Amino acid sequence: MSGLFSPGSAGSPAEDATSDQAFLAAMLEAEAALTRAQAAVGMAPPEAATAVTAVAADPGRFDARDIALRARDGGNPVIPLVARLTAAVPDEAAAYVHRGATSQDILDTSLMLLAARTSDLILADLARTERALARLAAAHRDTAMPGRTLTQHAVPTTFGLKAAGWRSLVLDARDRVAGVRRGLPVQLGGAAGTLAAFGAYEAGGGVSRAEGEHEPPEAGREPPGQHLVAAFARQLGLCEPVLPWHTLRTPVADLAAVLAFTAGALGKAAADVLTLSRTEIAEVSEGAGGGSSAMPHKANPVRATLITAAARRAPGLAATLYGSLAAEDERPAGAWHAEWEPLRDLLRLTGGAARDAAELAEGLRVHPEAMREHLDLTGGLIVSERLSATLAPLLGRARAKEVLTSAARRTRDEGRTFATVLAEILTELGADEPALKDIDLTELTDPTHYTGAAAALTDRALERR
Repeated sequence: MSGLFSPGSAGSPAEDATSDQAFLAAMLEAEAALTRAQAAVGMAPPEAATAVTAVAADPGRFDARDIALRARDGGNPVIPLVARLTAAVPDEAAAYVHRGATSQDILDTSLMLLAARTSDLILADLARTERALARLAAAHRDTAMPGRTLTQHAVPTTFGLKAAGWRSLVLDARDRVAGVRRGLPVQLGGAAGTLAAFGAYEAGGGVSRAEGEHEPPEAGREPPGQHLVAAFARQLGLCEPVLPWHTLRTPVADLAAVLAFTAGALGKAAADVLTLSRTEIAEVSEGAGGGSSAMPHKANPVRATLITAAARRAPGLAATLYGSLAAEDERPAGAWHAEWEPLRDLLRLTGGAARDAAELAEGLRVHPEAMREHLDLTGGLIVSERLSATLAPLLGRARAKEVLTSAARRTRDEGRTFATVLAEILTELGADEPALKDIDLTELTDPTHYTGAAAALTDRALERR
C-alpha cells in the first residue's frame, strides 16, 4: 500500500507495524510460538520447534501477495500460509506445524500482536504529546483569551486551562490504551474452542486415555490443554485468556473503544487548533504549516487537519467492530472476517493521529497579543456576567438585568466601551446611592481580571501524572 489516500498514517511507525508484511510476520511468529509452546509442554520434539522457528524467522521467503490471492479459496490467509510453511520446514518437523490449531487461533493471535506493538507506539507518542501540552499549559497559565460557546464570545478563560484540558484528554487516552494493552490475549481453542485436539495430542496422538480421563475436570483443576495456552502466551508476551474467545470478542471490542476514544480525544485539541488558527482569529498557529498548490500565501494547519480526519473516521470503524460482537455459533461466517481491515485501519488511523498530535503540540505557536486584542473586541461586554453579579445586590436582579441589557445595546450601537456607557447609566442611577458611585468599572470590565479559577484549575490538572 502506497498510502496515497491516507496521509495521516503514511510513513508513521503505526503504518509499518500494521503493514501486510508485518501481519505476515506476526502469523509466522504465532505459528512458531505454538510449536515452541508444544515443545515446552512435551507435545512436540524440541528439534521441530527449532526448525519451524528458523523458517518462520524469515518472512521474506513467503510471498504476501500470493498468500492473499490464495486466501480466497478458504476465506483467510492462514490456510495458504500454513501450506507454505509446512512445505518449507524439514520433513521431520512438518507434522508439528499448526498442529491442533485452527486458522482463527493464528489470525486472532497475530492481530493481538499487531495491536500490542502499535499500542506501544501510540503510547510513546501520547507521552510526547502530554509533555508538550504540559509545557504549554504552564507557560500560559495566566494568558487570558476569549472563551467561546456556540461560536460566540462567552467569558474570558486562559490558554493554559485550554491546553491543560487537552492534556487531560491525552492522559485519559493513555490510561485506556495502556489498560487494554496489558490485557491483550492469545487465542487458542482449536476447531470449536474446546482444546480437544491439544488434549488428544497430549494423550499421545489421539490414543484413548484411561477410563475417566475425558470427564470434566474437578473444580479448581486446570482444563486439559490449558497449560499449552499458558505456554503459548508466554512465548508471545501476551496474556492467557480464561476461555478461548473465538466468538467472545471482548478484546476486539475493547480495542475499538480505546482507539476510537483516543482518536476523538486528539481530535478535540485539533478542532480547537483549527478554529484558533483561522486567519481572522490567529490566536495559535502550527509550527510548520502546510502549503497550498494554488495559493502561495497559505500556511495550512495540516497536522490538525489530519488528526481531525482520523477522529471523524474512527467511530465508524469502531462501529463495525462492535457490530461483529453478535457472532453466531463457534465461528461466524462474516462477522469475524469483517473485523480484520477495520481493526488494522483503526490502529493505523490512531497511530498516525498520535504521531501528528505529538508534532502539533511540540511545534504549536501561541499568540497572546491576538488573544488580548480579541478580548477587547466587544468593548468589555465579555465580562457582563461579572457586572451582573456586582449590580444585582445593589439594584435588584431584575433592575440590574435591565440596566446591563441597555448598556450592552448602547455599547454595540454606539461603538463605545461597556465601561463608558455603563458609567453614564450608573451616574444617573446613583445620584442618591453612594454604593454605585464607588464601583470601579475599570477593574470590573478588565477581561484579564475575570478568569475565575482558571489558574488554580490549570495547576490542579498539571499535578496529574
